[in-house]
Amino acid sequence: MTVPDPTELPDPWHALHELLAAMDAEIEQVYTEHGIQGVRPRFAYPLIRLAHTGPLTIRELAESLNRSHSAISQTVAAMRKEGLVSSEPGPDARTRRIALTEYGRSLVPLLEAEWRATHATVAELDRETPYAMTAVVADVRRALARRPMRRRVLDHLVEPPQ
Repeated sequence: MTVPDPTELPDPWHALHELLAAMDAEIEQVYTEHGIQGVRPRFAYPLIRLAHTGPLTIRELAESLNRSHSAISQTVAAMRKEGLVSSEPGPDARTRRIALTEYGRSLVPLLEAEWRATHATVAELDRETPYAMTAVVADVRRALARRPMRRRVLDHLVEPPQ
């Protein structure tokens, strides 16, 4: 008996991932239209935070943004490649502090303006849609607080035959 390929079924996550990618691509176009190349929307949060805090270790930056160390480490590597940040010796031999370069700092006013404009846009979209995105997120979080994703997946998991 051949087991069907589950990846050939409709992916319930696809539309959400596609929407978020399209929205990020449009924000990136805003940067390009302002003469900024190589800056991705995911850079805005850490760049703005570094502008307000000064140099931080990757761990400190990740904690301050409520992101994983791994995600921020990858983002910092990409930002370093674009000349937006540099690293300097940290408080001990094992850590490095991430600091804005002059170029990175020069982008912060536009990134802060874009951040505010994006938040205003989300609020506008929430008013235009019958069910606000922010409400959907809050409702899903509440549902997962009642019964976590792990538990739900396990409840649906059918072990393959041995």
